[in-house]
Amino acid sequence: MKQLDYQLNAIQKLKDKSNELLNLHGNHTIVFKAPTGSGKTVMMAEFLKNFVEQRHDDKTFSFIWTAPRKLHSQSKEKLEKHYIDSMALKCSGFEDLSDRMIGENEILFLNWESINKKDNVYYRENEQEFYLEKVIENTKDDGRIVIQIIDESHHTAGAENTQGLIAMINAKLTIEVSATPKIFCENVVPVHRQNVVDEKMIKKRIAINPDFKNTILQQLPGGDVKVRSDAEESTNEFVIRTALEKREELAKLFKEEDSNVNPLMLIQLPDRRHGQTDLKDEIIDILKDNHGVTIDNDRLAVYLSEDKENLAAITRNDSPVEVMIFKQAIALGWDCPRASILVLFRDWRSIVFSIQTVGRIMRMPELKHYTNDDLNVGYIYTNLSDISIHQDIADGYATVYHSRRNNDVYEDIQLLYCHSVRQRERTRLTPKFIQYFLEAATELDLKNNISTDIERISRQLITDGVVANPDEEFEHLQEEQTNIFETHAGETVERKLNEEEIQILFDQFSINALAPIHPEERSIKRINKSIYEFFKNEFSFKFQYASVEEQLVVLADANRQRFLDAVNFAKEKYLADVEKRAKELTIDENWEVPKSVNYSDQYTNRDFDLSIMQPFYEKTNASNIENNFAKFLNAKKDKIEWWFKNGEDDIPFYVDWIVRYKDDRIGLFDTKAGLTAETAGSRAEGLAKYIKEQNQNGKNIFGGIVIEKNESFWFHSKEKYQYNENDLPGSGWEVLS
Repeated sequence: MKQLDYQLNAIQKLKDKSNELLNLHGNHTIVFKAPTGSGKTVMMAEFLKNFVEQRHDDKTFSFIWTAPRKLHSQSKEKLEKHYIDSMALKCSGFEDLSDRMIGENEILFLNWESINKKDNVYYRENEQEFYLEKVIENTKDDGRIVIQIIDESHHTAGAENTQGLIAMINAKLTIEVSATPKIFCENVVPVHRQNVVDEKMIKKRIAINPDFKNTILQQLPGGDVKVRSDAEESTNEFVIRTALEKREELAKLFKEEDSNVNPLMLIQLPDRRHGQTDLKDEIIDILKDNHGVTIDNDRLAVYLSEDKENLAAITRNDSPVEVMIFKQAIALGWDCPRASILVLFRDWRSIVFSIQTVGRIMRMPELKHYTNDDLNVGYIYTNLSDISIHQDIADGYATVYHSRRNNDVYEDIQLLYCHSVRQRERTRLTPKFIQYFLEAATELDLKNNISTDIERISRQLITDGVVANPDEEFEHLQEEQTNIFETHAGETVERKLNEEEIQILFDQFSINALAPIHPEERSIKRINKSIYEFFKNEFSFKFQYASVEEQLVVLADANRQRFLDAVNFAKEKYLADVEKRAKELTIDENWEVPKSVNYSDQYTNRDFDLSIMQPFYEKTNASNIENNFAKFLNAKKDKIEWWFKNGEDDIPFYVDWIVRYKDDRIGLFDTKAGLTAETAGSRAEGLAKYIKEQNQNGKNIFGGIVIEKNESFWFHSKEKYQYNENDLPGSGWEVLS
């Protein structure tokens, strides 16, 4: 299993929450909410493995894994592969069960649709007493706790007949797994989409009709957004042609990245309704006659219940298939990470775009983001007249606005692409810390200065404590106290800590070691992982990765300070590197204003005709100085040719604003206000250094940090940054005219 922070966190939370609820009376439900592409099945598989292997009680378990359609078979195959080495759990179908029961650490995989029918062989009573209800009864009678997993629960868990089946299973613990769960309870274990994006497992955003003009009609109270697109007037052929052009563009970009990924375009047909012709033949004819995409030349695949063509190797990144036609039924559980474009037609009447709809084009084919950001986007093309965006992607993930560069006035500016260290690296640990820790461990010879034969951790607990005089101050009870504290006494007993308590102490060790870095969860886990990697490198045959045994070694009194010293040593190196890189710019190849930019519903159209991107969209919650500076630039038509407001995602070009003046100068400006102006030193000096170096190479650039005071804009361009709000001229600031 690839070690991803959000996955490790979710597995631990599932385990902790499950053990907590199992110790309570009654039956309980956990909702595991994780977006498509995050690896829900892998996380569940690893959770179940840890859950049964890392126990310090006498509880035993049997599992029932239920899923709609054929997803249960796919899940069974995935889990069998996951357990092929450890053999931690046994994966079985109904016919595989022994002794008419589910064995210890055995998972029974079932299909909801089949077991929901009362005449089904699994459901119906028989003389052999081999039917589901009896199997569950036998399992419980044999002393095991039944845990039920409902995969893709939004499809099934709420139905009335399903509720009856759930009641019949009567599991002590039910775990509902979905990207969009239909039920809500207090026991939710979420995986946030942004964390999955940050780990580069899924695309940064989804663009809806990026080559058309879209208008937001209504933002509903629940968070959904209704959109109208001028594409609704387009023919099916026009939509297909536009989407194919995007596919060809992406294919070229992949080659430029030295990648063999052949992007796949999906055409999703609606289920055929009475009285309507099937779209399939029309679409196949358009693809063949107008674009040369056919089944015979292997560029077209069909995935329909009655017709399947060219599917054998379609999920391979280098598959020759460029387009696949399918219907909604196959979308569940189908996984092809190279799928980048989804096409739907107006015959759908209306559709709500949600995580479920766009899930097939969210994955990254090589589990990484690419240099060209167009490859980190999923694209939807449709001539639907009624488009709604569900709140689960209406928070900035789905983009509905699109602007293009005005090439009538734009000429290449060939600025070297540059950026500084991310500010967040100063306040939290990044993966780079792991290498610093391993280097620190080597320099301190940590391997040979610790004892690894640690079998238990215990704590002294006070017992039989006596406070004879409550009016007398004391700090703590102490065994066999004398002198002035003899009125307060107590004895101690030793108790071995269990696995959960050890995990808490281990996390607390990392929290304490983090100071002065804020102890957010990601940084805590980064220290944990650094230690686990140390054990993996130095004691690979002695310890299981991330095991309680490794934690015991760290927490042992004889070793704790040694590990703390290594963390502190690594932390000093890490912070020194961050400060060094904060004063430097990372410079890559030439940068140009992007040809197009996509915006979410969190942006608003503003009428600024000097913006090189048209139409211009400004973030709804843009700061006053950003709003005012845009107005200021747009009023300078006698001096300015065009201006560009830079984006906020990831690591953009170093500055907020790029301005092309009519005298051929290029202005680079970074707007700041208040505290951000006071602390802009390293950024300002880095920008000044960049401008100086570029001008020495023949450029004509000026600019710097910009602030607003008394309705005037001031900028600082000196190599040494100073900021005195009460004396701007004296600290090197000039009025920007």
